[in-house]
Amino acid sequence: MVAYDRIGATYCSTRRPDPRIASQLHAALTAMDTVVNVGAGTGSYEPAQTAVAVEPSMVMIAQRLAGSAPCVQAIAEALPLRDKCVDAAIALLTVHHWSDVAAGIQQLRRVARRRIVVLTWDQSVIQNFWLLREYLPDAARINEELHVPIARLVELLGGARVQTVPVPHDCTDGFGAAYWRRPHAYLDPTVRAGISMLAFAQPDSLAAGLDRLGADLRSGQWQQRHSELLDQETLDVGYRLLVSDYE
Repeated sequence: MVAYDRIGATYCSTRRPDPRIASQLHAALTAMDTVVNVGAGTGSYEPAQTAVAVEPSMVMIAQRLAGSAPCVQAIAEALPLRDKCVDAAIALLTVHHWSDVAAGIQQLRRVARRRIVVLTWDQSVIQNFWLLREYLPDAARINEELHVPIARLVELLGGARVQTVPVPHDCTDGFGAAYWRRPHAYLDPTVRAGISMLAFAQPDSLAAGLDRLGADLRSGQWQQRHSELLDQETLDVGYRLLVSDYE
């Protein structure tokens, strides 16, 4: 079963694109007239110049807004597209779910004439995120198993510029570490349902960690332990934008 057939049902409510992250992504696509969005999901961050989207999960496709780019049900490893058919290919928070990352990246390189943009995370940074380090070791293990090393992606892309993607404290896109300054959000099952490392975690282990988080929030221990976060506007929690050119 496609992973997002299971965990993607709440994406329209919890995974709304953040305009600040969108601005950074769209800047990376300047002068790209046509784009394919691979692993497109519900269409978050999809630029106006998207010619076609590719997504394996019908649960996600069904949530795409009216007027979105046409979407083909297919996998990254076998894109049903002609060689060099678009200026750019994008893959946003999706490569960690591909069964064969090398094959998927090769497909991006096959269909894109000029540029590939990949949004992912640096495990060496996110592994120190307070939620994983202090409360949810099972989710941390899942994140470790899912991640694709940045160096591996850069190698497969044939080189890439790596940009830090700062996460705003009020980020509207509820991905894994988006609630770094809003810890109460992780107690909400609807929020957790849209975060793969939490949706796939063992329920007993997850419940124990969340109980401890709830207790620390009620007692003020979390606020005391992480007081340095409370005045920060953005935080680097490990998200990275990889931009690779083929001129």
